[in-house]
Amino acid sequence: MPKKFFKNCINKFNKTIFYLICSLIKGNFNQLVICRYVGRDNISENPMRKVVLSILLLFFCYYSVFSQFDAQLSQYMFHNSAFNPAAVGEDDMIQITGQHRIQWVGMPNAGQTTVFSINRPLKVENSSHGLGFIFLNDKVGIFTNQSAHLQYAFKKRLKTGVLSLGADFGFVGLGFSGDSIHKIPIGDYHDLSGDPQIPQTKVGGMSFDMNIGLFYSTPKFYGGLSYSHLNSPVVNWTDKIDFKPQSSMFLTGGYNWTLYNPKFELKPSTLLKTDFNSFQLDLSARLEYERKYWGGISFRIQDAIVFFAGINIAGGLSIGYSYDLPTTQIIKVSTGSHEIVMFYSFEYVFQKKNYKYKSIRIL
Repeated sequence: MPKKFFKNCINKFNKTIFYLICSLIKGNFNQLVICRYVGRDNISENPMRKVVLSILLLFFCYYSVFSQFDAQLSQYMFHNSAFNPAAVGEDDMIQITGQHRIQWVGMPNAGQTTVFSINRPLKVENSSHGLGFIFLNDKVGIFTNQSAHLQYAFKKRLKTGVLSLGADFGFVGLGFSGDSIHKIPIGDYHDLSGDPQIPQTKVGGMSFDMNIGLFYSTPKFYGGLSYSHLNSPVVNWTDKIDFKPQSSMFLTGGYNWTLYNPKFELKPSTLLKTDFNSFQLDLSARLEYERKYWGGISFRIQDAIVFFAGINIAGGLSIGYSYDLPTTQIIKVSTGSHEIVMFYSFEYVFQKKNYKYKSIRIL
């Protein structure tokens, strides 16, 4: 959005509305509650909702500092390639992963996120590589965020582990349903419909996008660093309005700790996300039994406590579920968030025109 938009906001809107628009422009898709109240049929019929709107907006202006543009996933430890292209091909098998998240249940239009990826290792003579594809569909209220990327990683053995350098190339498409904004009547000098910087119809656009990453893994430890939207894409909505996705850095790590009883493994992990203006930190601990069953807990600072569990069903197919219990005032209007992840790992060997199939899953 043009910088002059903020001057217009200051001059035209009261403090509450200004915070609303600023949050929209920042692209805080995953931490905004405003979508609950901007629908056509949600405000005018109940004056109390206007009061709730103001309170929640003020609250989220404070807590939105912990959100970035990119989608939020609670079971990140099972899907490193979702935010780091260097993680493709890490399992030495073909891996298919699907993840779906329902944000803030009980709050209409609060958001849903779907991520699908497929990747595999590739050996060319004496060198190792990883190839993959990932698709994201993220919708929150009147915003949509869709992206598709081809992923590549070059792998080099380093001491006891493997160092990977990766990048992905694709597009990011953003949409805004301006015709769904409820025109809030708050006075003669506060007219949302008259602002030229706010689209009044459905708009959308697409731009080339690139992400990079570094990943190192051993049998006991892994760590990764990645950066999204390296090329600073700009999505043009109209001749006068455009949107620039906020870049973020991701730092992740995990450790496999075999307990006194070798049937049990403790696997702590962490994920730090930052746009260099704010940050969000997940601290997780997962207990696994016989590499088949697992359960764990995560703490997302100033956001939620996450409970998750899963099972390796059979033949390389695993499924996991997580529930986010809000630790902020959002719990007064939502029962929490739900997320499910499914992943399937298998080996596909070609020998003498015969395909040999083997299915193994090691978490």
